[in-house]
Amino acid sequence: MRVGLDELYPPRRLATARRAAAAAGLDALLLSPGSDLRYLTGYDAHPGERLTLLVLPTEAEPTLIVPSLERPAAEASPAPATGVRIVDHSDGTDPYPLVVAALGQPVGAVGLADRMWAEQVLALRAALPEATQRLATEVLSELRVRKSPPEVTALAEAGAAIDAVHRRMGEWLRPGRTEAQVATDIAAAIRATGHARVDFVIVAAGPNGASPHHGTSDRPIGVGEPVVVDIGGTMPSGYRSDCTRTYVAGGRASAEFLDHYAVLHAAQRAGVAAVRPGVRAETVDATTRSVIAAAGLGDAFLHRTGHGIGLDGHEEPYVVAGNSRALEPGMAFSIEPGIYLAGRHGARIEDIVVCTTDGVRRLNTTSTELITL
Repeated sequence: MRVGLDELYPPRRLATARRAAAAAGLDALLLSPGSDLRYLTGYDAHPGERLTLLVLPTEAEPTLIVPSLERPAAEASPAPATGVRIVDHSDGTDPYPLVVAALGQPVGAVGLADRMWAEQVLALRAALPEATQRLATEVLSELRVRKSPPEVTALAEAGAAIDAVHRRMGEWLRPGRTEAQVATDIAAAIRATGHARVDFVIVAAGPNGASPHHGTSDRPIGVGEPVVVDIGGTMPSGYRSDCTRTYVAGGRASAEFLDHYAVLHAAQRAGVAAVRPGVRAETVDATTRSVIAAAGLGDAFLHRTGHGIGLDGHEEPYVVAGNSRALEPGMAFSIEPGIYLAGRHGARIEDIVVCTTDGVRRLNTTSTELITL
């Protein structure tokens, strides 16, 4: 059953964020369109040159400043139910005095959305010359890193939707078709399974599979070639999917590739099995990496083991060497080791998992065995 937006975006998040901002020494959070704004209000705001800004003071009511022409969208979103006051500004007027008014009093430090446009950062600096600017992620990352049960449900819905696309791969992926042709079919299927937006489609055949972020090309897929398919999108809830499987098109792969895939499969399974509360993120990375290194392929594993996922496709926690953070229940992230040999082939297996109170739950449930189509 699909989780409701009122469960995903509860009003208490604003109060929690205000307390956390105050504890961090901030007088307010100033959030432009993006995942932080959506996390707190449910409003999937359009980013543009017209100012949209959530003003969340620690000592005054929250205000959502929007362009007049976007006020209907803001009012139709979950934002009003969270208790924010909506104020609009017309084209040709300066919206920054509205920010000063919404703050209610002089401020000494504000937290800005991490991906706020530079022109807005500078305009806020001019409007609030006495305020120190810091990153809102200092506060919000800690709130977002542990997913609530409704958020896990939303991520599971996203995982099931992208799994349904992978199950149909035999309809599109065959020798003679180009990577781009297959990707076009996949993108249509991502939308058809309930995603609101296609975020990325990687179809990387043969030697192109050795580039982790290849994308697609007009190169035809060869008989027996390995094909890395990494796909993801955003659901109407705002939560993301991301899943990679490796296929063999229309024939038998080389013995060398089959050996490499067996190593990769063992590494990915070991990484998933290592997830439990209290285990450090870097330990999970080391677990997958050690399996690949033991096979003499350590240099072919080019990236971290995983990244967090939620309203952003990449967010905390990052499963990477040097991240000593202990995993906690509710943390959601990918386990996606890869083996990439330039000019030859590549392979990756990716599942989204959630750390539970006693272990791990895979949100992608399709087989991780090598699939021959």
